[in-house]
Amino acid sequence: MNSGRCAACKYLRRRCPKDCIFSPYFPPTNPQRFSCVHRIFGASNVGKMLQQLPEHLREEAADTLYYEAQCRIENPVYGCVGIITQLHEQINDAERELARAQAQIAFHQHSPHPQPQQQVQVEVSESADITDSSWLEQNEFDSSALLSPLDSTWFF
Repeated sequence: MNSGRCAACKYLRRRCPKDCIFSPYFPPTNPQRFSCVHRIFGASNVGKMLQQLPEHLREEAADTLYYEAQCRIENPVYGCVGIITQLHEQINDAERELARAQAQIAFHQHSPHPQPQQQVQVEVSESADITDSSWLEQNEFDSSALLSPLDSTWFF
């Protein structure tokens, strides 16, 4: 037990017992940590969750509960799922950009070298379907590498 009461016992205005379930995970130096968790999950539910876990998993669980509570306070509708969805969209955008770059590289490798004053520019519109491999097949490019990372079914 920390010296004095833990953040949970201070918040709940109670005496902090020696075997307090909250004491190791909600130190008195960070009262906002327990306040966020209590606001979303409730002290009783958090105590029950921590007691049901083996001791070696409790610290990670308390950190996770705090993170989830912070996300839920910042974004009450989506919480952590909003962040996960945003990251998933960023991954998909990066994969599409990679596919465009690979297509441009393949085009430049298989096209005759332009005159020094000419510059070949391949434009791919945002609405272009990058899974359409007809152009790539005509230009002897293996499109299977472009299609596999774009399969979004892995997420759901």
